[in-house]
Amino acid sequence: MKLIPTILCGGAGSRLWPLSRELHPKPFIRLADGQSFLQKAFLRGARLAGTVEVLTVTNRELYFATNDEYRAVNAAHLPTSYILEPVGRNTAAAVAAAALHVAETHGPEAMMLILPADHLINDEPAFAAAVQSAIELAEQGRIVTFGIRPDAPETGYGYIEADGNRVARFVEKPALELAIQYLESGKFLWNSGMFCFSAGLILAEMQAHCGEILEAVRTCIAASRVTKGDGITQLELAAEQFAQVPERSIDYAVMEKSAQISVVPCQIGWSDIGSWTALGNLAAADGDGNRVEGGLALLFQTSDCYIQSVGDRVVGAVGVNNLIIIDTPDALLVADRNSAQEVKQIFTELKARNHDAYKLHRTVHRPWGTYTVLEEGPRFKIKRIEVKPGASLSLQMHHHRSEHWVVVSGAASVVNGESENLVNVNQSTYIPAGHRHRVANPGIMPLVMIEVQCGDYLGEDDIVRFNDKYGRA
Repeated sequence: MKLIPTILCGGAGSRLWPLSRELHPKPFIRLADGQSFLQKAFLRGARLAGTVEVLTVTNRELYFATNDEYRAVNAAHLPTSYILEPVGRNTAAAVAAAALHVAETHGPEAMMLILPADHLINDEPAFAAAVQSAIELAEQGRIVTFGIRPDAPETGYGYIEADGNRVARFVEKPALELAIQYLESGKFLWNSGMFCFSAGLILAEMQAHCGEILEAVRTCIAASRVTKGDGITQLELAAEQFAQVPERSIDYAVMEKSAQISVVPCQIGWSDIGSWTALGNLAAADGDGNRVEGGLALLFQTSDCYIQSVGDRVVGAVGVNNLIIIDTPDALLVADRNSAQEVKQIFTELKARNHDAYKLHRTVHRPWGTYTVLEEGPRFKIKRIEVKPGASLSLQMHHHRSEHWVVVSGAASVVNGESENLVNVNQSTYIPAGHRHRVANPGIMPLVMIEVQCGDYLGEDDIVRFNDKYGRA
């Protein structure tokens, strides 16, 4: 039996703003042990008996960051595959693409385990046992969902009414009074969003219940590009064709319609960490009910607050209670804990205004390394640029800005117009506007530079790329 854990990694990053952003969503948030949600999902699947590779469906813009996350924890060098979406079309399209890929590469009998990238599961042995039960049902021709036994009248989850492994019905997120009734009845489970099935069965059920989605994805894959190498397979979905795929959730498209659904009730320490309140509850509380993570926080006459600071700024709180305070280098959130679900309104407003704070952090990850905006103002911007050993930026040119580079560690191989030179520590170079240029790190240590941009327009879209092995990076 081949098992292919299939991780769905995406999301807008709205509910945990400002720590999560559109291009740094919740799966990439690191927890107290240093691992991200995404790394935990990868390891959760990789450790299961029968796993032959881990497949991830994600946005094309998140590929390099995702691959870096996996590389850091994939000590066994388990093969990894990626399906790269140009835009999000909801989970039915993602599952269809994954199932078509698995059926083609591993056969229709291969087992798929659908895992959201941003959930937390604390009891991994119980999870492994639940997966084994699900596989046994799936081998009997069932599509299996995982139902979490509720311990509270939660209004933020969908529910499954069940009798043993039999699913009576799926229920949308209820009001509090109804959620209390569900809890007291003992007949309802939280819908975890995790599923297990054979590739062949889910394709047959999708053909029966949402054939237009399956056929649109099939057409898209036929026009898409596949690359392989070094234990990694990438299926980059064709943008024009994928945009034509109907947008629908797998729950609505298949699970609520199929007659082949079973459920595995389980208690696995599961949470989808859907708000700052839920994330804050993972931290230990002091005697006043305060939970503090990150840098230095000084509290006086303060109670029942969750405070997280990213960076080295001091956070002070005096005479407040029941607040969420999240401090990042470029954005500060202050919210009542009872309004944690409404944080997404700030994200939505920033996106409507096209403000960078909805999309990116001040430190931005690229396939070649990172850059951090240190300061900017009229006609200037200062960045710290770090380039990985052996990596290089694209050969490029800017119309509206010149750049000054100072190497502070490592060495830089710099193409500047028609010349190519090695720039060492404590040396600098000047790139005039209109010059083709490229920087590469020929060494075995990270290259760190300070870049000062000067010009009448400093936007990231003032760039012409001539040669880019990463593609728009």
